[in-house]
Amino acid sequence: MIPQVSLAGEWFLTSGIQEVNGGVARYHRADLKRNEAVSTEITGYAASAFVYLHSLTHDERYLDRASAAARFLACKAWDRTAGAMPFEIDPPRFTYFFDCGIIARGLLAVWRATGSQEFLDCAAAVARSMERDFRSAAGDLHSILTLPDKQPVDRDPTRWSRSPGCYQLKSAMAWYDLSEATGEIEFRGLYQEALQQALRHYADFLPGHPEREKVMDRLHAFTYFLEGLLPVAGEARCAETLSHGIDQVASSLREIAPVFARCDVYAQLLRIRLHADAAGAVPLDHLAAGEEAAALEAFQQENGCFCFGRKHGTKMPYDNPVSTAFAIEALALWNGCAQPHRHLLI
Repeated sequence: MIPQVSLAGEWFLTSGIQEVNGGVARYHRADLKRNEAVSTEITGYAASAFVYLHSLTHDERYLDRASAAARFLACKAWDRTAGAMPFEIDPPRFTYFFDCGIIARGLLAVWRATGSQEFLDCAAAVARSMERDFRSAAGDLHSILTLPDKQPVDRDPTRWSRSPGCYQLKSAMAWYDLSEATGEIEFRGLYQEALQQALRHYADFLPGHPEREKVMDRLHAFTYFLEGLLPVAGEARCAETLSHGIDQVASSLREIAPVFARCDVYAQLLRIRLHADAAGAVPLDHLAAGEEAAALEAFQQENGCFCFGRKHGTKMPYDNPVSTAFAIEALALWNGCAQPHRHLLI
């Protein structure tokens, strides 16, 4: 294990970013020395990250933490009566399509590692709510619903997270994964619908905003779309889209980074390069990947976590579990500690 990954793993275990109930905070404010509220989405990411760390180290502490995160999601957060996974549980005011997919994939990761049926059952229940509750009359997928009435929140085209878009394909990948796990062909069909919708509209996603800092945020979301293509990376159109998308993200990242750089964009770009190469879809650009790995390492803090980003060369005071999780996977793959596997994609 390389030191960067070991340090980041210890941060997940010892920093307090995961609370005693298993839930994981959205991030830690280093300047204020406090955690933000627990987020179900971030807990889903953390569940996947703990499973990934266990796959690298076989350290049972990581599997214990993964199980704690999954139990929080399945037993505390999931509202069985309403059939909804809230964005936050105190209070449960909204549910997000994207978050639900990340949570379902996190539960699936823990199920694969532990064999616990309750996690598979909850993942399937969350995935069914994604199809049942979020489909709009126009045929696309609402991004946010209010709770408990499950009414769509007004869309805002200037904010990617408030509107449907190609980025939702990463969460739709939960449907594909569940079709493999359960044998239910309906889940595969839902993924295929989302795939065709994303392929029709992805070209309009970038740059998507006149402000360069907002474009950096959209690069983060667009790379989710590229990750969502991995189940079908071998298909010619999807391989071509991956190749073009990787080049587009890399070019924009280099242009905007001196003003604003997000750690997660570097990590996502590096790992999609490695996953796409392993899938035989896009040959790896070793020079570009090496530069991105070096840039990614510079976001790591002394405590092991990776900060959210850097503005005009100055690190921002957000110790970020998602940035850290993505960096762990990207650097482990780049340094040969593991081979790309779609089921382990955080």
